[in-house]
Amino acid sequence: MKALLPSVDPLRLLVFILMLLPLLALLGLGVLWLWQSGNLQYWLVALVICGGLGYGLQVWLVRRERQLLRDSATEPNPEWPPSAEKVWREVEALAQTCNPEDWPIEEGDWVLALGQKTMETVAHCYYPDVEKPLLELTIPHTLLIIERASRDLRQDVAEKIPFSNRLTIGDLFRLQRWKEKAERVVNIYRAGSLLINPVNALLSEAWRHLRARSFDQAGDELHRWFLRAYVCKVGYYAIDLYSGRLPLVEEESVTAPTPLSQTDLGQIEQTTKVAAEPLRILVLGRTNSGKSSLINALFGAVTAPADVLPDTTQALTPFVLAREGLTQALISDSPGCDSALFDHQRMLAAAENADLILWVTPANRPDRQVERDCLDTLRAAQASRTDRRAPPLLIAASFIDRLRPVNEWQPPYNLTDALNSKAANINAAVRAIAADLAVPVEQVIPVCLLAGNVYNVDDTLWAAILNHQDEALRVRLMRCLDARKRAEDWVLLRRQMAGAGRFVRDLPGNIGKAYRALGKC
Repeated sequence: MKALLPSVDPLRLLVFILMLLPLLALLGLGVLWLWQSGNLQYWLVALVICGGLGYGLQVWLVRRERQLLRDSATEPNPEWPPSAEKVWREVEALAQTCNPEDWPIEEGDWVLALGQKTMETVAHCYYPDVEKPLLELTIPHTLLIIERASRDLRQDVAEKIPFSNRLTIGDLFRLQRWKEKAERVVNIYRAGSLLINPVNALLSEAWRHLRARSFDQAGDELHRWFLRAYVCKVGYYAIDLYSGRLPLVEEESVTAPTPLSQTDLGQIEQTTKVAAEPLRILVLGRTNSGKSSLINALFGAVTAPADVLPDTTQALTPFVLAREGLTQALISDSPGCDSALFDHQRMLAAAENADLILWVTPANRPDRQVERDCLDTLRAAQASRTDRRAPPLLIAASFIDRLRPVNEWQPPYNLTDALNSKAANINAAVRAIAADLAVPVEQVIPVCLLAGNVYNVDDTLWAAILNHQDEALRVRLMRCLDARKRAEDWVLLRRQMAGAGRFVRDLPGNIGKAYRALGKC
């Protein structure tokens, strides 16, 4: 009161009190009537119950709004490479440390300052040895990230913040000024109420404190959500930006085949036109393990010549595979990984362009060390590429019909049936393959690829391929982004060189026009 009264004109205060006095008298007289009639305690009980219910409802509304805000949080892109996961954790840690007191929204410079801090956090993760990592980007990419982050944040604010599409920034500043004036008037009312009706004033003060606490909490939560959303949006696109995977042209990366797939498709006499980038499936395995027979079984007809002699497959042989439920695929047969035609370097090069790998291993051959060496080499190379996700790997255990008892072949088999010797041996072979090749046992599918007796391909193996299709599509997208980024760099460079050439060509004429214009002036 001592701080407030000197700033208020005493005459204006007297006018306000005189106008408010009749209303305040009603409150005092009402309390007096309740006391005289013996109903004051009931009124106090009703006041406490209504206040408690109102406060509880307010808390529930705050929690509901908090849940809505939490549901709209930015999530990391599942199509990011493994290297981006650590960077995203840094962005989330920065978002969690954002304090509303440090970044007041009413001061507009927080947008640039907090955005720069977020981008510096991401840039430092990708360029830890550079003195100024924030500068390791191009101007078009910088403008693009600001455009996309602002677009997403605009959409969230328009959908989540009430009246955000009606209130202007000027309205917010005016409301701030009016709020200060209104608080002064309310303080005067509170002082007058305390003098006239102390009991009612104390109860009103308690209720006002609870209500203010709820609204302050909601406002603080909203402020924190806005800061975190902003940091995550900027960080999300900054990861795309500094990882070098952000294309400047907004087009789907898989709408057209990549140059590599176009080359492979050119080798095939196909009447079906492939409009989009196909899913690339690579079939690997040792010589005469049944790779070509597996492709024939997937097609349901003879498409690839089965290996009747060692190393009849001289190079990668692509085929277009189109089946219901599967994105159109390009499946490639390969030479045996144990042959001189297909060393580790060629195998890694082929696997780098694959979205799904089918490894065929004969179940009747226990000597799998050469396959384990190849798979270990493949896994080590994939683990070293933190900018790419490894394609899913499925193991097709072929020649299960040759397991003991050899003369028995009466599918289907229940692998959990221990009383059936054939089923028990197939189950044991599957577990031995999983252990020898260091893969989960559920990724090993026993199949029979014998012509006319194909077993477990159209159901179990095909279901496993479809189950891993989403993961393979993410690998395809990352592969296409890399190919498109390389192609985009060359296209932009050609356009920039052509534009510079035209500028130099037209420069003398433009200078002459400028001189003539100056002469006329």
